[in-house]
Amino acid sequence: MPIREVVLKIHSRCDLACDHCYVYEHADQSWRGRPPVISEETLRQVARRLAAYVTESDLTSVGVILHGGEPLLVGPARLRRICAELTRALAPVAELDLRIHTNGVRLDRQHLDVLAEFQVKVGVSLDGDRAANDRHRRDRRGRSSHERVLKALELLRLPEYRHLYQGLLCTVDVANDPVAVHDALTALAPPSLDYLLPHATWQTPPPGSGETSTPYADWLLTVFDRWEEQGRPMQVRVFSSVLSTLRGGPALTESMGLGPADLAVIETDGTFEQADSLKTAFHGAAATGYDVFRHGFAEFARHPGVLARQAGIKGVSETCRRCPVVKSCGGGLYAHRYSAERGFDNPSVYCADLRSFVEGVAERITHRPLAPAVTSRDELELAQLELDRTLLAEMNMILRGSPEWDTAWRLLTSLDSDVATTEQLDTVLAHPYLRPSLLQSRLGPVDLPHLMGAAVAAAVRARVEATLAWDHTDLSVHLPTLGTVGLSRPGRVEFRVSADGFEVLQGPSAQQKEQGNQVAGAEVDARWRPLASLVLPGGPPLLLDDADPYRDCYPTSPTPPLGSSDADAFRERLRTAYALLTERVPDWREGINAPITSTITPLRAGAGLHLGRGGLKALGVAVDFDPEVFVRELLRLGRRARLMALRQVAELSVPGNRAGQLLDLVSDDMGWAVPSTSRAAEAWHRAGRALEELAALPASDLTETGAYLADELRSEWTALHD
Repeated sequence: MPIREVVLKIHSRCDLACDHCYVYEHADQSWRGRPPVISEETLRQVARRLAAYVTESDLTSVGVILHGGEPLLVGPARLRRICAELTRALAPVAELDLRIHTNGVRLDRQHLDVLAEFQVKVGVSLDGDRAANDRHRRDRRGRSSHERVLKALELLRLPEYRHLYQGLLCTVDVANDPVAVHDALTALAPPSLDYLLPHATWQTPPPGSGETSTPYADWLLTVFDRWEEQGRPMQVRVFSSVLSTLRGGPALTESMGLGPADLAVIETDGTFEQADSLKTAFHGAAATGYDVFRHGFAEFARHPGVLARQAGIKGVSETCRRCPVVKSCGGGLYAHRYSAERGFDNPSVYCADLRSFVEGVAERITHRPLAPAVTSRDELELAQLELDRTLLAEMNMILRGSPEWDTAWRLLTSLDSDVATTEQLDTVLAHPYLRPSLLQSRLGPVDLPHLMGAAVAAAVRARVEATLAWDHTDLSVHLPTLGTVGLSRPGRVEFRVSADGFEVLQGPSAQQKEQGNQVAGAEVDARWRPLASLVLPGGPPLLLDDADPYRDCYPTSPTPPLGSSDADAFRERLRTAYALLTERVPDWREGINAPITSTITPLRAGAGLHLGRGGLKALGVAVDFDPEVFVRELLRLGRRARLMALRQVAELSVPGNRAGQLLDLVSDDMGWAVPSTSRAAEAWHRAGRALEELAALPASDLTETGAYLADELRSEWTALHD
């Protein structure tokens, strides 16, 4: 796992004396032997090392967080030199995401002007209202920091600086009123919030842990309920992470989930360290023995301590591996697992709180009514399309105000309002590789060029007049469901769409004209590469998409775009496989579990057949697949695709519980049991045992939709028995 984020300590001292600080108040006291300020020489070496690593690792973006101590103690002039050096070294080789985390006490216009010059996003620590904040966050003379931070946030929220405002970070103290804390923070209109558990280990348990069995879970769930009442006005990272992982998505925070660590810390003397939170465990726990003068980032990425935090489920304790909420909790923050007896091979010291919190969120978000999507394939497809529309609407909330996107959005809403063009818009929105791009944009920088390409594709399919222009950094523009336009160079690109097709203009002033495709069937320009399709008897055409930049959503890699002869051979192999399937199972298109593939993507040789993250209709197939294997696997994958799609639009069980796991097991085993194969009897018996276990669970573990699906599987199992 490459290093994608660097915490750079630019000042090792602080102007507050917070009594819960992991740098100064916990086991590791290495800060005492480090220079207060990073030197120019060390800064240049960090920038050189990081630029070289980004280039070698072929990373398109890298994040650098300016940290401390208190980073603003360096002063505006030195802060500007630091930002300038990092930008000079890194901006030519990757997109640089510069951020700073501060206590806010010294954040004034001089600092903000520097941060605005380099587009540095600002995160501020604040623990709530004055009473809550001043329990811990006082200066060295015992004075409150609250008013000074509020003045800084007032400046940060001014129109000229508002775009820099990243969010607020709050350390939980269960002695504080959770609703009062949350209301005080949301009143400051942060774009995001995060609540952190105070650093603790089994050697030094957290404050208040003896008062109730799960005081931190109770506190966080009270805040969660308040956040729901407010209509979720901003992202709360710990909540969003649990909501994501409960539904099979990625973790959004280091403190929860099984995502691999991709962070390096560099101290003011150039020393490489692991995550700062390890300073809580014991003196030297974060140390690596590496520094930027003798070692590079690639060496750091291979350090045993770094690798230990990238082991996923294998890296947590045996207790955690057996826990039903481990995919959401991830064993807790690595540092919080420490004990003198077993090192980090323990559950988190917050184990009971984390489980109670995850299960509490799961219960709160479980919707129990019967979803029509479980009874009808048409309803399932409509629900999937509605999900894509919702994701696109979220992108509009992020992008609105951009002239390029506002033009595209007006076009999309116009297409949606006309019954004659809605179907063509829906075809683009339902393309299975649009969703991965929307989901990725939801978590990181929005891929505006890809969304603009989708708007162009919708206009071309609908044969309406439209002009869309944007800055494009690649040498090709992909139009989902249609094909790819090759460009002579990156830069400003303008698409002019008419009823007959489209043309493309390039250049700063759009002076140089490149011909696109006359999609209506006229001559195809050499720079236009349309996607191929496969027409099968008795069904709609299948799109063969070997070019979409978001088709890389399978467990194995897709092929590069196929050459003409390879594409013909792949199509012929697919025709053979589908003909064999029809011969063996004439009614394979019938039934609720039948595959409804619309798009097939060639995968590298030897990969077999796979579902991706692209939704109900996407299928990845190895270029050298065996037609016999295709026939055996396709119906099983159709069943799995239906279950995956149902989970995306409806609750089947309380997320993360055993009932949901059993539904997966039964459905998968029935996929092996239905065809007449050597594995059928064994799979049928496994499914029966899982159905018995499912029946023994409390009825409340399944929603009405999940219970319907369980009954359907039980009837299918019984029919096979009879």
